[in-house]
Amino acid sequence: MKRKKGFYSISVVAKMFGVHQQTIRLYEKEGLIAPKRSTGNTRLFSEEDVDRLEEVIFLTHKMGVNLAGVEMILRLQKKITKLQNEVNNLFKATTETLESESTMLKEDARSQAQRLLSMKQQSGKALSKESGPIDVSADTHTRSHRHTQSDQKDKKESVAGEWEIEYDDEG
Repeated sequence: MKRKKGFYSISVVAKMFGVHQQTIRLYEKEGLIAPKRSTGNTRLFSEEDVDRLEEVIFLTHKMGVNLAGVEMILRLQKKITKLQNEVNNLFKATTETLESESTMLKEDARSQAQRLLSMKQQSGKALSKESGPIDVSADTHTRSHRHTQSDQKDKKESVAGEWEIEYDDEG
């Protein structure tokens, strides 16, 4: 139903819905609607009042709900709306928190990766300056048996898979 913005009198609202003015007054008396009053004590129905009255009329006339049932339905709808708003606000806050934490964790991971890369580059430069040439041999058994005990004191050995890496301590 298309309506103009503003306030409506009880006679206009009664004609809109095809109900008697006394029916509307009863709904007000029962607390189902609460239109504003003018200085002359005339009822002024806002758009929200008209929408609520439309809902009350639908429930009573079309659905056959008594006034106590209508009151309960309206109260429950109000609670549902309130709870829905709370859930929406909680969801929004949780989403914002998760996005913030995700951003912080990503930045932290990037920082740590950059630090590790820097450490790797620095250790590679230091290793190449300090250790001299690296002797890499595929035959680990032959290599380890060729060294005497005195040679082994001067050398460090590191075995990875089948490769043996040896370098002098003296650098």
